Amino acid sequence: MSQAILVGGCESGKVSLDPRYANRHGLIAGATGTGKTVTMQCLAEGFSDLGVPVFMADVKGDISGISQPGTAHPKVEERVSSIGIEDYRFCGYPVAYWDLFGDKGTPVRSTISEMGPQLLSRLLDLNETQQSVMTLVFEFADQEGMLLVDLADLRSTLEYLGNNSKELGSGYGVSRASVNAILRRLLMLEREGGKAFFGEPALQLEDLMQTTREGRGVINLLAADTLIRSPRVYSTFLLWLLSELFETLPELGDPEKPVMVFFFDEAHLLFKEAPKALLEKIEQVVRLIRSKGVGVYFVSQSPADIPDAVLAQLGNRVQHALRAYTPKERKAVRVAAQSFRETPGLDTETVISELGVGEALVSTLMDKGIPAPVERVMIRPPQSRIGPASEEERAAVLAHDPNQRRYRDAVDPRSAHEILAERTARQAAEEESVTAAKAAEKRQTSSKSRSGSSSRQSSTEAFLKSMARAAGSSLGRQLLRGVLGSLLKR
Repeated sequence: MSQAILVGGCESGKVSLDPRYANRHGLIAGATGTGKTVTMQCLAEGFSDLGVPVFMADVKGDISGISQPGTAHPKVEERVSSIGIEDYRFCGYPVAYWDLFGDKGTPVRSTISEMGPQLLSRLLDLNETQQSVMTLVFEFADQEGMLLVDLADLRSTLEYLGNNSKELGSGYGVSRASVNAILRRLLMLEREGGKAFFGEPALQLEDLMQTTREGRGVINLLAADTLIRSPRVYSTFLLWLLSELFETLPELGDPEKPVMVFFFDEAHLLFKEAPKALLEKIEQVVRLIRSKGVGVYFVSQSPADIPDAVLAQLGNRVQHALRAYTPKERKAVRVAAQSFRETPGLDTETVISELGVGEALVSTLMDKGIPAPVERVMIRPPQSRIGPASEEERAAVLAHDPNQRRYRDAVDPRSAHEILAERTARQAAEEESVTAAKAAEKRQTSSKSRSGSSSRQSSTEAFLKSMARAAGSSLGRQLLRGVLGSLLKR
């Protein structure tokens, strides 16, 4: 059996997370400033110590210090002593920094083809008609054997379908108005940073699932302090990553420990204004991905941010303080309290509002996956630094990261944009050639018409021309005078 992950301590002893049930997913909830980020950091350290790779987003920019050892502090020493941690030591953890914009980490890219029409439609906030056009774009690209790599490929394919729908047949008939609407959405996506995300080389999942020579799992940290300003891009990227893991990894059943753990911070953004079809897809992925050995931990302010169908899949729960000043907030507290297995003598609903910073109500899965009774727990302090890494420290980590060699420089392969540009140029050249040939034929026909009409002269014109030529000779002049004389005599 793998070593348990220490979460913290309570009156009855230490509270730990059993790695055998870590792929049954989890929830970390609580109001702003109650300690969710530190709890997430502690769990990430525990998984890394077990050799489990971790992926998490650094939404506020204050988790990057996990790569550096923590520093002594009286409050840390007091908490370590009260929990009874014997082997506590300060240490940094193996980290791979990632950034969709490439500023604070290795660039993260995906291709349009890998994203697929459904997630792209969600990313662009398309209506049902526009979604059908997006599906046609992918079908056309597949039929033509063209790669859809970046936004230029998507734009060129859309414009080609809009301009040539009649020639392509009824199967690819699209409304020009729908195409123009999608193109406007693409422009908005570019301004939100989408242009940097789509391209090659695309992220390979195996590069997120690495361990060190010492057997510790690498913590993949996505710089999201800028990305979170574009919440649709942020949530769609993380959902794409989950979907890729689900479709790529083999079935494992219930392993002794997860193959990877995924923390989804600001999880409410995933479900906000999501259409029913997308919610069903999320529920399916969360329900089935555990058999692939992947644990998903949602981090949000309240359990009410998570749909009931997804919330029911989250077996391991850490609930920090919730404040209840309004009827809606009191209802959220009541819902959070009712989601725990009751403990005699513990008024869960009351305690949630009384928890201090660093305290939480914790319930993890025991043997056979049964939820343990909820306990009021003091969360253990991290062994790594609480707070951000400096620019120099981040640069030193990146300098030794092999991912930099693979993904630092973007490449532009021959794809739909180039293929359709060449095809359009050939079509334009052929049309120009046909137009020129028709013009030449018209000029030739007109010239022949003028030549034929000039050769058909009247007999009078022929006589006068012959008389004019004859006038040039003496005999001609005599004949002309004779003719004129006879005419005058009359």
